[in-house]
Formats: sequence, C-alpha cells, structure tokens
Amino acid sequence: MDLNRRPVASLWIGDRLHYMNQLCLKSHLVLGHPVTLYTAGPVANVPEGVVVRPVEDIMSLDDKLLALTKPAFVANVFRIRMIRKTGAVWVDCDAFCHRPFPDEADYIFGEHGLSGALNNGVLGFPPQSEIVDKLLDFFDNPPDYPAWWKKNMRRKMDTLDRSLPQAARIFETERTAFGPQALTWAAKDLGLMGRALPREVLFPVPFQLNDVFYDPYGSVEGHFTDRTWSVHLYTNGTKPWWRKNPPLPGSYIARMCERLEIDPTAALED
Repeated sequence: MDLNRRPVASLWIGDRLHYMNQLCLKSHLVLGHPVTLYTAGPVANVPEGVVVRPVEDIMSLDDKLLALTKPAFVANVFRIRMIRKTGAVWVDCDAFCHRPFPDEADYIFGEHGLSGALNNGVLGFPPQSEIVDKLLDFFDNPPDYPAWWKKNMRRKMDTLDRSLPQAARIFETERTAFGPQALTWAAKDLGLMGRALPREVLFPVPFQLNDVFYDPYGSVEGHFTDRTWSVHLYTNGTKPWWRKNPPLPGSYIARMCERLEIDPTAALED
C-alpha cells in the first residue's frame, strides 16, 4: 500500500470499532492517505495499516469534564488541537473516502444537510491559521454565552448549576456548540464562509436521508459528482437496527464492504 498522500487522523473513545468505522478508516488507506487513530485505551477491530496513538499525544483528557459531557465534546476540541499540532486532515470515523483529498486544498470544510449549515466531520486548516487560533481560544476560554446565542438559549443555560465548568454548561445547553456551531461562528467572523465547500464535496448525502446507505434499491451515487471527495455515513443518526445487523446485499454499505474486504458480521454492536 503506497501511502504517499497527506495524512488524516481521527479519534476513538471506546473499546472497539464497528464495521462501518473499520470501513471508513480503511477507505483512506486504500487511496493512499496515512491514517492515525488516537485512542483513550486499547481498541479492538482496528484495520491493519492504521497507526494507533494515545490521545495524550495531542491533549490530556479531563475525566471530570468528559463525565459531564460526551465523547463528542472531546472530539470537537481534539480535532482542532490535532490540526494545530500535526497538520493532518481530521476525518470522523464515519467519513468514507471517495476520492483522495487534493494536496493543494489548504482549507477543507463544508456544508451539509439540506440547510447548507457547516459540519466539522471532515476538517483541514493550515495549523497556524486564524481560524485555528480563534477556535482554540473559544475552547480554552469559554465565554459567558456563545456570541451566536439568542435570549432563549441564554435563559436556558442560566437554569443550570453554576458550579459546573463553563464548558459543560454551554455543552448541556447546545450539544453542537463546540462543533459545527463554533466552526460556523468562527468562519463567519473571519470572512471564510466563501471557502466552505459545497455539500457535494464532503457531505453529498443529506443527513436527513442517511438510511439510503442501507437500501439496496437506493440511488446513493446519484448524490455524488466528480467533485465528491468524502461521503459521510452519519452513524450517530443511523437507526440502531443497522448498527446491530449486517447491511442488505446490494446496498451502498454492503458494496463498499465487499470492495474493501470488510466483514460486517465480525464487528456488529451488541
């Protein structure tokens, strides 16, 4: 396997990967991207060729804050710190590599869903860029209220226990505050929205339609164009049945597993 393209990286907090995560990580390898998976401990089912590194290479985990939030909060903060430290492209463990990321693309972020909102599931910035500075400052120094919040969100947070860490109170009020919302705020404030890639590039299938990946009669590829680099599978929004059962023959997921020699029955959720 000739890994001569730009490196990508992700994070896993848990003890084993699901077959869809195996599929997505391996998809980057087979197209030439070195893949690093940062973990908080031993992880089973990691595809051969993926380099496993401890999360502490990038940042220390705050166990108290993790207990008060979710792994998604840690991942949102981690990906920006990882970009600052390594320059690798962040890819969620449910982002399938359709085409290699171009070496010349210094800003990799884009729209998703039917509203055109930004998503941070695939993310690349120059490590010393203003947007990385701005996001790290937001994480390290959480404001009294995020700048984009309206009165109803502020009132909602005001009902929470003030003894909790400020980051936990913000997260509890808006679960995406440290992820897509912070990215959108920073990109708008820095005049970078014009650099956002259209949905077809990184998130061609709207998350509202994510079950189409498992439909043997669905036309997933109808969403793709010659500009599509990545295909987000949105496993957090997938119906539990699909995570506990192998994909139906002929579906997009089944066809990609067959192509990349991933056995779905070997890594299902319990």
